[in-house]
Amino acid sequence: MNFNVAIVGRPNVGKSRLFNRLAGKRISIVHDMPGVTRDVITRDLDDGYTLMDTGGMGLLEGMSDTPGKIVNAVEGQIDFSIDAADLVLFVVDGREGLMALDKQMAERLRRSEKRVMLIVNKVDTETTAINDKEFYRYGFGEPHLVSAEHGRGISTLRKAILKLRDEVAGPPIKEEDDGKKVLKVCFIGRPNVGKSSLSNCLVQSDRFIVSDVPGTTRDSIEMPFVWKSKRGEDWHFMLTDTAGIRKQTKLNSSVEYFSRVRSLDAIRGVDVVFMVIDAKEGPTNQDKAIAGEATKANKPVVIVVNKWDLALEAWEKEEIDGFETEKEFREAFEKGIQRELFFVPGSPIRFVSAKEGIDVEKILLSARQLNKRQSRRIPTGRLNNKLYKMSERLPAPKRDGKRFRIYYAVHTGNYPYRFKIFCNQAKKLDDSYRRFLLKGLVQEFELDGCPMVFDLVNKTNPYVREED
Repeated sequence: MNFNVAIVGRPNVGKSRLFNRLAGKRISIVHDMPGVTRDVITRDLDDGYTLMDTGGMGLLEGMSDTPGKIVNAVEGQIDFSIDAADLVLFVVDGREGLMALDKQMAERLRRSEKRVMLIVNKVDTETTAINDKEFYRYGFGEPHLVSAEHGRGISTLRKAILKLRDEVAGPPIKEEDDGKKVLKVCFIGRPNVGKSSLSNCLVQSDRFIVSDVPGTTRDSIEMPFVWKSKRGEDWHFMLTDTAGIRKQTKLNSSVEYFSRVRSLDAIRGVDVVFMVIDAKEGPTNQDKAIAGEATKANKPVVIVVNKWDLALEAWEKEEIDGFETEKEFREAFEKGIQRELFFVPGSPIRFVSAKEGIDVEKILLSARQLNKRQSRRIPTGRLNNKLYKMSERLPAPKRDGKRFRIYYAVHTGNYPYRFKIFCNQAKKLDDSYRRFLLKGLVQEFELDGCPMVFDLVNKTNPYVREED
């Protein structure tokens, strides 16, 4: 993509709704409350340009639930978008007419000397009462009258954007596939554990708003980047930074609800999940619930212990007792994580500091190793031999007088690993015995951290006495 389009405007004029309409899907959270969008949301469109959604320009502390320091960060992100844009879509509310804040922003855009299209939104019907002539006063020529909510005027706007794109950048050139694997990864975790700080470390910029205010990030934000490894290799990634996942019982607004939904959707769309834990707090019940979401989506997990510098500082000040060396402290911490997150066996654990930039490359290395590990083929004979030995050594417990038995298994898929298992009673396989089988396969085939799915098929074996 070599043509960037930024959507800007004051709060609550419909920028995010217009972004979603042009993108053809719901990406940015749409809400009537000002200040919902904070970070810049970007999406590469099939039309051959990159579209950027921004927070409300001129948002004042007290207009919304956005603290002052985040308001300032939002303004900085808007400036970044305008600087990066080849075209700015300046959105105003057609039903409100000329507004003092719109005039100030128009002057700000004229000083930027960027190409600007004036978008008069909320013109829902032909009879909507507006005076479109007055909008010429902003100095951006003929306004585009649209309704982002109902799709009115969007087709004409798309054509105008593409026409300008071709004039400035030329038609997009279809790039040949160079065979480089772009690994999709995302950070998940509770609010305020450092996900956005880690994202900034990886993309090596202040692309994501960082604040000690829990819940600063609301949308799930995608960004491609290339990491130059210590060996000089280029590693290609698509990174998604997500909003902190709160308990459903603690969601205080529809904005928080949709933030949670976007975060869970992000998990399903990536190759590897980075589960971030606060080193000073250790794994909590909410961390377990969040890691469980990645497990349900059958995604490999890298456990990222952030703020490790603070934990070490506390240990050095003897605020944490019982460990003679840092190695003992780290090993005990790892065992605690493995004990609490027992349902993600073999997941690599990385101790990092986003603030100090400590060991962040190891996160990416673990993701590449996990992804590659999922590509193996499991021999049928060896698979069945291992399952037979495990069931002989520890038979499944009886349920309702019957015992779960495996007759035959075959490896049927990767990403995640899938095994079709022919058995006597599919419903008799309980979670603890399933985990026992999974752990045995992980150890046998060296598949640490790889999720597995059992597709159970009921099949009668006349040579087995089911009452055993």
